Amino acid sequence: MTIKKTAAARKDRQIWILRGMNFGQYAILAVLAPFLPLYFANLGYSSSQVGFLMMIGPFVASMIQPFWGYLSDRLQTVKKLIFCLWILAIISSVLLFNSGGSYTLTLCFVLALYFCFQPTMPLLDSISVLSASRRGISYGSLRLYGSIGYTIISLSGGLLLAALGGIGQLPYLLWAVWVLPLLLLIILRDEPTEGEGMTLASLKELFTNKPFLWFLFLVFIISVPHRMNDVMLGLYMKELGASDAMVGWAWALAAAVEIPVFALLGKHLHRIHEYVLIGIAGIIYTLRWLMYYVSDDPWVLLVLQAGAAVTYAVFWITCMHYVARILPPQLGATGFSLLSMVYLGLAGMTGGIVGGRLSELFGGASMYLFAAITSLLGGLLFLATEVMSRRRGWRARL
Repeated sequence: MTIKKTAAARKDRQIWILRGMNFGQYAILAVLAPFLPLYFANLGYSSSQVGFLMMIGPFVASMIQPFWGYLSDRLQTVKKLIFCLWILAIISSVLLFNSGGSYTLTLCFVLALYFCFQPTMPLLDSISVLSASRRGISYGSLRLYGSIGYTIISLSGGLLLAALGGIGQLPYLLWAVWVLPLLLLIILRDEPTEGEGMTLASLKELFTNKPFLWFLFLVFIISVPHRMNDVMLGLYMKELGASDAMVGWAWALAAAVEIPVFALLGKHLHRIHEYVLIGIAGIIYTLRWLMYYVSDDPWVLLVLQAGAAVTYAVFWITCMHYVARILPPQLGATGFSLLSMVYLGLAGMTGGIVGGRLSELFGGASMYLFAAITSLLGGLLFLATEVMSRRRGWRARL
């Protein structure tokens, strides 16, 4: 009886550690994404320079993410890789905040920071999915703590910085937020996969898996409008007269409404095929972007961010569920890294470039007309693929 209780306690502790790490990981992101551009602007960099810094780091980092996934699957460890990458990321941040205002040095250290920090996100996802599956709970029940962390820091970060003395104190907020997940990482246990480990043959099988590659292509189509909104919404709202606080509230609202979806959706995903659910999310994305297109009131745009609950939250948790289902466990970290590369890297850079160009040529609203058309295309392709799979008997491969 004692042995059973000890095992159950360990399982529970592992889950609570992962909840805390998800909270901390996205709290760190909530410091970097909204406030790092303000820090750069405070150094005197132009809008174009700030935009380039914020896009190039995640893009370059995403291109190398599959390597870290492969290394994790090969070595059967997530904990050691995250620890090494976080230590290097913290060192990079120290160098970044002490670069003396040199744009060249700032660019180098931003690249280093994202190069080390961003790959830890799919690695944490991979161990979260595996741990949740082995304990009969949903991945969403862990991921929702990430949204809680992002919401809390988005809402309180500005007040904390003001209390500390302004945006120039951003380094201390970042390092303070990093303490909790780093301490939790020390007591995290790895979850080695069972059966055959990663081999070159299995890796080749992954990159020749046509259904998986087609899925990544469709994810790219739907992700471009979403990532364009991530990059351009703040600038568009400012153009329409929004304050810095309103922009922060918009992102906090988007993160907050995701929490119940992450908590509940994972329990019901087995009832509907992923392609159908993502296709429906694509159609809803279309309606959401059309509402952005017809509105020129920043308060309306703020409220429309609540649409993330039935678009992004549904889209992302379903994508994670699909990758976990279609790939063997020993390829999990690599598969999640590829998904993250498409979403954060390829779609992020494409969305930023296309959105910026459309905004310059035709005005900010034109971005959302493009977003609506693209989301409709992606949603219809997901649904069409599902219909074709039923007619031709491809379901086993999808």
